Amino acid sequence: MVVSQRFIVVACVFVTCLITANIIAVKLITIGGLVLPAAIIIFPLSYIFGDILTEVYGYRWARRVIWLGFFCNLITVIAIWLGGLLPALDQEVQKAWGLTLSYAPRLLCASFIAYLVGEFANSFVLAKMKIRTKGRWLWTRTIGSTIIGQGLDALIFITIAFAGTQPWGILGTIILAHWLVKTGYEAVATPFTYAVVGYLKKKEGIDTYDYDTKFNPFRVSG
Repeated sequence: MVVSQRFIVVACVFVTCLITANIIAVKLITIGGLVLPAAIIIFPLSYIFGDILTEVYGYRWARRVIWLGFFCNLITVIAIWLGGLLPALDQEVQKAWGLTLSYAPRLLCASFIAYLVGEFANSFVLAKMKIRTKGRWLWTRTIGSTIIGQGLDALIFITIAFAGTQPWGILGTIILAHWLVKTGYEAVATPFTYAVVGYLKKKEGIDTYDYDTKFNPFRVSG
């Protein structure tokens, strides 16, 4: 596939959503009595655009963008860490920096692992479902893949980040809340997903099916 400007735009939005979500995740908010990170307003968009990438361009290209997002996020984390080490002219600014932009190693590990497992599971399930459904019922693929991907993401992140700090019953409630809210977000955004997928398939003149794709997430090509 020749990389198009539309593909680049979708990939950039995907990566931007991911990085933005990780930066604003430090703030906790309440929605309907649920305590959630502020990242909830944008992180599910990374799954929506991940669905769009896989549905239109196929798992091969989605795999490249998922890894691109991982390394761009890693660069951001390293830059923020180095910026925090540099001496500040204003100590109040330094204090605010530490409170809002510093990352605990355990949370970083949880975030990176959950992202990779969740995104690759999401893309894999969607690609396989597309073949099984012969390209019909897009909504079943977008929502079905999100149920798996977001479920694994929430399970892995919450478990690695907070195991041992809270009773398992509370952690289970948090995992369930994250999973349901993010999956609901995907369901509500279904008309948007349909519109973008339809537009891209028409303009790009492609509708990729991963019949011969090797689904190893570490594979460089093929």
